[in-house]
Amino acid sequence: MRTDSVTFNRVLHVSYCINPNCNQRQNPGDAQKCLYCGTPLVIHDRIRLIKPIRVLSEDPFAYHTEVFEIDDSGSQWHKQDNWQRQRIMKVLTWNRPELLSLFQREAEALRRIKHPRIPWSTIDDYFTFTPTTCPELHCLVMQKIEGQNLHEWIQTYGKVSQNQALPWLRQLFEILDYVHSAGYFHRDIKPSNIIVQPDGQLALIDFGGVREVTGTFLSKLRGGGKTDTIRNYAVTGVRTPNFSPLEQFNGVAVPQSDFFAVGRTFVYCLTGTDLTNLKSEPKTGRLIWRNKAAQIDSTLANFLDELMAPYPGDRPQTTQIILHRLKSLPLRSKLGRLVRSKPFIISAALLGIAASFGLFKLGTSVMSLYYFDLAYRNQDRPKLAKKYYESAIYWNPKDSIAYNNLASICQQLHDDQCVRNSYESFFKLNPNDWVGYYGLGNFYDDQGKYDLAQQQYEIAIQKGGNDAILAINNLARLKNKVGKYTDAIQLATQGLKLAQDSDDQAALYKNLGWAQFKLKNYNEAIVNLHKATDLDPQRADAYCLLAQSLDAIGSHSDAQSYWEVCLIVKSDLPEVQGWRQIILKKIFNSK
Repeated sequence: MRTDSVTFNRVLHVSYCINPNCNQRQNPGDAQKCLYCGTPLVIHDRIRLIKPIRVLSEDPFAYHTEVFEIDDSGSQWHKQDNWQRQRIMKVLTWNRPELLSLFQREAEALRRIKHPRIPWSTIDDYFTFTPTTCPELHCLVMQKIEGQNLHEWIQTYGKVSQNQALPWLRQLFEILDYVHSAGYFHRDIKPSNIIVQPDGQLALIDFGGVREVTGTFLSKLRGGGKTDTIRNYAVTGVRTPNFSPLEQFNGVAVPQSDFFAVGRTFVYCLTGTDLTNLKSEPKTGRLIWRNKAAQIDSTLANFLDELMAPYPGDRPQTTQIILHRLKSLPLRSKLGRLVRSKPFIISAALLGIAASFGLFKLGTSVMSLYYFDLAYRNQDRPKLAKKYYESAIYWNPKDSIAYNNLASICQQLHDDQCVRNSYESFFKLNPNDWVGYYGLGNFYDDQGKYDLAQQQYEIAIQKGGNDAILAINNLARLKNKVGKYTDAIQLATQGLKLAQDSDDQAALYKNLGWAQFKLKNYNEAIVNLHKATDLDPQRADAYCLLAQSLDAIGSHSDAQSYWEVCLIVKSDLPEVQGWRQIILKKIFNSK
């Protein structure tokens, strides 16, 4: 290969040597070979290293990788409108197997995750290069994201306001939703890995710790909980003090570990304080930080504390849930400020007095909204939520959504009469709203009254049409439970043509795979169940069915791995409990 054939279209004042063993790596910009060690300075006839992103260490193996800004004159992207000559290249300087695995996984993730606020890379951007007097180096080229990282931004502008924090939170979780939906989680979210671009939009960089979700689960399970150094590093070897949660340090990183890191990152942004200078509550381990972020209200603070809950099961479980919560945060914040204001307190007292005389029409919508918000914030405390929904209905008896939500809460409390009364009131107000029929069907489904559940699901589908994906999915599941597998396939296929949300798609693929397994179409079942676990790695039912399908075709070793996941992933579905009994019986009978 001729290294003098590249014509660079701009003057390069400096060119760096890629050889980590070279003692004088800075060279003139027009040099073709390193003046000290003789290593070619034009790599694969396309790339010059023009600036290290971080100071080059005297020990080239200190960070395992070196990162350079490069001039890329030969990439296939030069033909594209968005091509940039200035790009970034990471160089792996220490070829330990576990580090190489992480590096190659990053390259694969950047090829697969195509998002405008994540660096792009192509298959041609991963290659090896052997310098003079140095072993082979692995290289990864990617897009350069312009802007300041959040750490630099805070140092320049100071701590952020609530009005700035809310859109940034939404932007970051929209990116994470895309990453998680692609089957990965980041594992190294921190201020220095989030870029504020010139247009004010956030970008997420440095996927060196990225992990495939299903791969993580399986690697941990196959490890059997042992503390083997190589295995442990390969699974959870990315840890950043103050930003990585405890489970990540203990070797059990999960997708919700990303949420913890986002919470910690925004505490840094809102306080402008190094997290090492913040104390934690001795009993709970929760960070004490609110006193340094007086510019935000308790609604946002509560949300961030929930993201940073010490136990991952206490954090929101999916990016979709978080994005839904973020939509309501601005309204809840305004409401929170309203109800704490002196005029509101006086008005509420007057309304209370007026209520005793039946004179409370004026302002009832405000009181109803106030109690509805309290109920929504206490969904995980059903008794309290029930009380607040009942208060919201007292102030506005025509609030059909409050009746629907009250029915759901009463279902959790096993208060069947409350469920029936709530849906009866809901249907009087909204006889054509499919949501109520879906909820009532779910109630009957939980009770094992499948005929009644089917009737309600069918009404929901009739009235909701393409919007009633939840009812279509639940009816497909019910058809599987009663052995009508052809009907289940038809419903799941119908739903997949309409579903946009990844969780809905995962559930429908699971139901499709379930029916195919029962009809002994094992290969088709395996394909669709894999799709379900890729879209939602928390679906215990899909893992259980996948294990049974693999067992049926004789792949017992692979089936064992999925049985293990089936046993440990949280689920309260009755069919999952039944499938778990199957494997437990096998285990005990084999002893």
